[in-house]
Amino acid sequence: MGSPKEEEWAVLMRAAVGGDKDAYRRLLSSLAPMLRGVARRDCARIGLPPGDAEDVVQEVLLAIHLKRDTWDMDRPIGPWIMAIARNKLIDARRRRGDRTPLPIDDLAESLVAAEAADDGLDRQDLDRLLGGLGERQRELVRSLSVEGRSIKETAERLHMSEGAVRVGLHRAIKSLAALYRRGEG
Repeated sequence: MGSPKEEEWAVLMRAAVGGDKDAYRRLLSSLAPMLRGVARRDCARIGLPPGDAEDVVQEVLLAIHLKRDTWDMDRPIGPWIMAIARNKLIDARRRRGDRTPLPIDDLAESLVAAEAADDGLDRQDLDRLLGGLGERQRELVRSLSVEGRSIKETAERLHMSEGAVRVGLHRAIKSLAALYRRGEG
């Protein structure tokens, strides 16, 4: 049994998966502060600049959105969320070009969790969800979250500043949330 907060998240996620848009909004609002704390702490621990923490949080929230149907409702939600967060932190570190090995203790749980969380998200579902975005937002989400490119690589590829990429990704995620609330995702 998880903490009271994890139990609350589980109740909200079950309702969200069942179509309750208000529960989904409350879930994401509740998760964001916790994820920010985890991202800040872990970015510092694994050598990422503090500025990467918010990018990691946005990627985790997007991954939770895309993979929400993969959470096994009979299992605790906390480890599922933390596995996604760890994977996004590792992805962020890789995008920075850092191939320095991390201690195995830092990766052991995430390796098992990554295998369990790999849902083979149906390409049609992803395309339908991203189809509700404008072309630039869709390119940003695909580049950063689907293809795993870095902010810098994406900025160069799309002829944008790194700051504009970050702002664009944040807006794209807000748009995805709005599409979901309207029942278009």
